[in-house]
Amino acid sequence: MAVIGPNGAGKSTLLKSVIGILRVTSGHVLLGTDDVTNHPPEELARRGVGYVPQVQDIFEPLTVLENLEMGGYLLPPARVRTRIDEVTQVFPALTSMLKRRADKLSGGERKMLAIARVLVLDPRVLILDEPTANLSPKLADNLLQEQVRRLAEMGKAVLLVEQRARAAMQVASWTSVLVSGTTRLEGSPGELLGRPDFEELFLGAGTGLKPSSGSEEEER
Repeated sequence: MAVIGPNGAGKSTLLKSVIGILRVTSGHVLLGTDDVTNHPPEELARRGVGYVPQVQDIFEPLTVLENLEMGGYLLPPARVRTRIDEVTQVFPALTSMLKRRADKLSGGERKMLAIARVLVLDPRVLILDEPTANLSPKLADNLLQEQVRRLAEMGKAVLLVEQRARAAMQVASWTSVLVSGTTRLEGSPGELLGRPDFEELFLGAGTGLKPSSGSEEEER
């Protein structure tokens, strides 16, 4: 599921509320049939919810391997090594980087590590907050088209907040349009793109719905 909308719509605030970083004052957060409203992030992690924030998503002074080990902090030590081996099979490019310090990674490598670190706990729900931020259009498309698709194919439920509306809708099964903190539209990407009022919600904000020449500003 992709959540899209103009800047300031409340997309990241929504995710922080779901994950327990911000306090929910009305409404409920359900994990399956369980009410997990205002449960702390560490409890949600134990219950199978993984969260990759937009910034501060890795431990920069540590190596790639140490970051992955940190991702398995809730697992028995013997299980951590097994899970790291399994995660590097999903992201084989990380295998040759295990001894590299995380602050030496490129933007795309860094985001790959951030997702892999969360995957060490084998979550059933993965929440991604603008994973393509600060990436080039090519790297952003690769991350969404290949890595996010792969997570869904692994059976993970993926909740994606993304500023690149067109790119997000290309990989999403369901899309919610958030405007000024309110869900204004939701449905399959095909249904939404066929609505005459869809682009009107974004006038003056830019959404990447028009053909892009590749610049981040046009993508937005």
